[in-house]
Amino acid sequence: MALTLARLALLAVLVDTPEAKAGTASQPGDTAWSLLGRNYFLHNDFRGSSPTGQSYQQEWAQGFIADVTSGFTPGTIGLGIDTHGFLGLKLDGGRGHAGTGLLPRDAEGRAADNFSSAGAALKLRLGQSQIRYGEMTVETPVFDTADKRLQPEYATGLLLDSRDLLNLHVQAGRFTRFKNQNASSGHDEFTGSGVSTRGSAISFVGASLATEAPFGAALYASRLDDTWRQAYLNLHFQQDALTLDGNLYKTGDQGDARAGDIDVLAYSLLAKYQIGGQAFTLAFQQVQGDTPFDFVGGDSIYLANSIKYADFNGPHERSWQARYDLDLGDLGIPGLTFMARYVSGRGIDGSKAPVGGAYNPLDPVSGLPIPQQGKGGRHWERDLDLRYVIPSGPAKDLMLNLSHVIHRGNDAQAADDIDRIYLILEYPLKGWL
Repeated sequence: MALTLARLALLAVLVDTPEAKAGTASQPGDTAWSLLGRNYFLHNDFRGSSPTGQSYQQEWAQGFIADVTSGFTPGTIGLGIDTHGFLGLKLDGGRGHAGTGLLPRDAEGRAADNFSSAGAALKLRLGQSQIRYGEMTVETPVFDTADKRLQPEYATGLLLDSRDLLNLHVQAGRFTRFKNQNASSGHDEFTGSGVSTRGSAISFVGASLATEAPFGAALYASRLDDTWRQAYLNLHFQQDALTLDGNLYKTGDQGDARAGDIDVLAYSLLAKYQIGGQAFTLAFQQVQGDTPFDFVGGDSIYLANSIKYADFNGPHERSWQARYDLDLGDLGIPGLTFMARYVSGRGIDGSKAPVGGAYNPLDPVSGLPIPQQGKGGRHWERDLDLRYVIPSGPAKDLMLNLSHVIHRGNDAQAADDIDRIYLILEYPLKGWL
């Protein structure tokens, strides 16, 4: 807590300088700093019975995310350090309606008045390659920390990021700890929709083409110790107004198979066409297997129909998406964008999941299997999103985002019937030390 507040205080002093307010220092150095102020309101209105017994959840909080990224020492091998700090403050969130994920809760269900965290990663550079060790955000198709609430998720481990090979971006890593979005410290557990692996780790290696050519590809492989092995393939094409994108995951159980037997193939196909400030998107997604397509890390699913609330990743599920995007800059309102999206999923059947596994456990009282999802599951989600980013002036890059989500489904699928409202205000400041 003290470390986080001290770092935020240092950045506050920097923000008071005219150079910092302009976003740049008068004599930029090798060390960059940023401070993101994030004001977040989230309301969940449950339209049926909820797991917590609440009819609604509502929280409002203010967060500050500070990052200091150093340069490297001179020489063939350069050394540096990246640090981050976070402070979250409750503005509203009583005992009866806490639990949105913005703030941690105590044993009595009350949202914390405040919480904070801090972390750092040492880094080494050789040529166009970097090795980082410590706590950091991660972005790969097989392990990706999310930034969907007040605080980003963080993972602790080792990451190699290299661009030394021509037109190839190579990544490899191993992570042993994970910090949730509403936590002050990390833990040695990676959790998915059915998996809970304490004392485990996730490893991965992969590469993507880093060219301006119309065609692109990526290939990754990962392993969640004693749980699964996963392979990922992406192929995409972009030419003028047309974008085509395909993603495929193949997952099988590994080692002690803590989640039970797993054999899943999941894929999505997407087509997008741009006409001026408008874009039209269609996507299809399918999961083949008796268990869901599961993942750890909030954004570790690059399938097209993984959207605001639902991932449409149930066993045997097929889903379609229709999406419309509008950039109102072409209509004389630069910085304002609108998105509308609808996804419908059908054919969910979790009744065939291996009995006794994570997705079809045995009831401790009756001894009978209780699958996470039944047979004949179906659901749909509609998202509306309005976003405005101030394009210039003293408040340049200030962002206001209003989103409305509706999700409905039958009892054979796992997600709640819910109406959700997001209201997010962000103001980034950046500079050099």
